[in-house]
Amino acid sequence: MNKLMNKLKIGELVAGFTVAVAATMGTACHADNPVVQTCFTADPAPMLYSNTVYLYTSHDEDDAKGFHMLDWKCYSTTDMVNWTDHGSIANLATFPWARQDNDAWAPQVIERDGKFYLYIPISVPGWPKNAIAVAVADNPFGPFKDALGHPLVDKANGYIDPTVFVDDDGQAYLYFGNPNAWYVKLNRDMISYSGEVVKADGKPRNYQEGPWVYKRNGHYYLAYASTCCPEGIGYAMSDKPTGPWEFKGNIMDGNGLSSGNHPGIIDFKGKSYVFGFNYKLNWELTDVHRERRSVCVAEMTYNPDGTIQNLPWWNNDGVSQAGVFNPFAQVEAATICYEKGITTKPRGGENQGIYVSATENGAYIKVKGVDFGSKGATNFLARVATGTDGTTITLRLDSETGNAIGTLKVKSTGAFDKWETQSCAIKGARGVHDLYLKFFGSNGPLVNLDYWKFE
Repeated sequence: MNKLMNKLKIGELVAGFTVAVAATMGTACHADNPVVQTCFTADPAPMLYSNTVYLYTSHDEDDAKGFHMLDWKCYSTTDMVNWTDHGSIANLATFPWARQDNDAWAPQVIERDGKFYLYIPISVPGWPKNAIAVAVADNPFGPFKDALGHPLVDKANGYIDPTVFVDDDGQAYLYFGNPNAWYVKLNRDMISYSGEVVKADGKPRNYQEGPWVYKRNGHYYLAYASTCCPEGIGYAMSDKPTGPWEFKGNIMDGNGLSSGNHPGIIDFKGKSYVFGFNYKLNWELTDVHRERRSVCVAEMTYNPDGTIQNLPWWNNDGVSQAGVFNPFAQVEAATICYEKGITTKPRGGENQGIYVSATENGAYIKVKGVDFGSKGATNFLARVATGTDGTTITLRLDSETGNAIGTLKVKSTGAFDKWETQSCAIKGARGVHDLYLKFFGSNGPLVNLDYWKFE
C-alpha cells in the first residue's frame, strides 16, 4: 500500500484507455468476472474448508479515490461461479487500538485445530509504520475477535499483506512485506511466534508485495504482486518454505488498465485457480482512475516440471462451473453469479447473514448452472419484504429474455423490514439452465429478498 503515490501517478495513463474500454464493455451484464459486483473488493485470499471455497477480501469504499478501506468481507462457493455474500467478518473496530478511519488492507484467514485465524496489516495512530494483527473465530464467517489486544508482529516499514502457510511437519509460517518478503515461525497457538523476523532468502525478480506461499507436489511456491506499476502476478519456487526462492516467471503479466494486483491460489475439485483483481467496475462508472478494485478468478495450469503457464489478463467469462447448483434447498438470495441493480445488506446482529434489495426496474440476479432435474419444479417460494404492491419477480432461463417459467406477483408485506414467504407456480423448468430472477416495478427500491427455493 505504500506505493499509493506510484499508483496515482499512472492515473492519467489508465484513464487514457477508458474510452476504448467503455466502447467494448457496454453494460457487461453477462460477464462472470469480477466474481463480486455488489461492492468493490480487492486482495483476495481463498481458503478451502469442508468442500467449500471461502474467499476473504478487503473492501474499497464507494467514495474511494485513494485507498479508503474499513472492513473485511467473506464470500463462499461450492462451484466456483455462484458466490454467497456473508458480509463483513471484521472491521477496524475489531482492533480498537488501531487507526479507525482507514487502512483495512489485505487479509488472510486460515483454519487450524477447529479455529479460524484472520491475519491483517494494521496502522496505529502516531505510528509511521505498519504492523500485523490477528483475530480468531469459531467458524469461517466470524465474528472475528481480536486475539491479543496489540500487534502480533510489531511495527516496521513495509509490514503489510500477511499470508500463512502450514507445512507438512506442522510448522506454520507467517509471510508479509513490501518491498521485501519477511517471515516468522508461528507457534502452534497461531497467535504468537518464535525467533526473529527473517528476510526471505533470495528476493525474487520483480517482487513487490502481496506474497502467497503454498506447497504442491513437493514444490514450494511464492506468488506475489510484481513490478509496480502496473502490477502483474509473478512467482518463484523453492525446495524449502524459507527459500532461497528462484524466479520462474509471470503467472499473469501486468495490464495498463490495472495499477495493482494481489494473488491468491488454491486447488479445488481437480483444478487450480488464481485470484487477483482488476478495475473493471470502476471503469464502467467513471473515466477517472480511483482505487476501487474488483476480485477476479482464472483457471491456472501447471507444466509437468511444476512451473506455471502464463495466463492472459482477466477475461469477462471467469471460470467453468465445478458441478451444478441445487435449487431445491433453501438458497440465500445473496448467492449470485452476476447481477444488475442489486445491493446486499446485513440482516442485523452478529452473524445474521445478508439479504438483497432490488433497487431499480429491470434489476436481476443470475445464478449459473441450476439443475432442475428431469422431473423439474412446480413451485417457487421466496421470503420477501416490501412496502408496496406491484413488484414482480419473473424467473427466466438462460438469459434475461429467455423462457419465462413463472412470475411471482409480490404482495406488500407492510414494510421493507417485515418478511413473508410468498410463492408462484412454475412450468417448464427441467434440466440444467442459468436462472435469472428479474425484478420489475416502480422506481426506487422494489423488494427485499432473503432466500428462495423451488419445489
